[in-house]
Amino acid sequence: MKNFFLFLIVVAASSMTTSQKAPASTPLVTDISSHLISVTSDFTGTELLLFGATETGADLNYAEHGDVIIVVRGPEEKVVVRRKDRVAGIWVNTESIEFTRVPSFYAMVSTKPVADITSANVLNRLKIGPTRLSFQSSENAEESQPFQEAIVRKKTEENLYSDQETDIHFLGNTLFRTNIEFPANVPVGNYVAEFYLFRGGDLISAQTSPLFIKKSGVGRTIFDFAQDYPALYGIAAILVALFAGWLASAVFRKD
Repeated sequence: MKNFFLFLIVVAASSMTTSQKAPASTPLVTDISSHLISVTSDFTGTELLLFGATETGADLNYAEHGDVIIVVRGPEEKVVVRRKDRVAGIWVNTESIEFTRVPSFYAMVSTKPVADITSANVLNRLKIGPTRLSFQSSENAEESQPFQEAIVRKKTEENLYSDQETDIHFLGNTLFRTNIEFPANVPVGNYVAEFYLFRGGDLISAQTSPLFIKKSGVGRTIFDFAQDYPALYGIAAILVALFAGWLASAVFRKD
């Protein structure tokens, strides 16, 4: 119901903008149903509504709404990928590469297949699509390519990377909406939603909107304590484990 009311607000804002003949320099209006996702101990994932409106009209020289691509990127992280080979009948790690600036979460949605929206050069430059992501490493591109593909494949299996073409729907000639799912294992941190408007293969407008995923409740207190005081957190974890073991032995001890 909350998402529905937010979408009605965009509808009203779009009508006002059209009646006031907004300048062509702002052909895209966007928003998110919520800019904060609270992760609690019983968090099982959530879904956000992303919506907006495009400007059309003879005075703007645009008769159609064009095509929209939305990308949501999570905080960047370091990832070490190891390759296993069979040596003397035993599978062991034989090679590893460390990558930096790897998005911990990546979701892309579009009005139609992105290859039909714009050129491959533009898609590669904007890093639109999980297969077009490029991660930094000390190895050359040819050697690191299989390891990069392994990262994308693994995160896709964990539902942290997704590519949903043709999943943005227009309501009428200007209003559009879509939903993006965030799984239970979504990392916390600062996210950004990128909105791109294309017409005739050209990028007409782009906007970004912040999104925050934060732990709340007891989970947030424990998380902040672990981040701020890792040594004390380790000692506390050991003491809790020892106490739990002693308590279990006392309860189930046979006289």
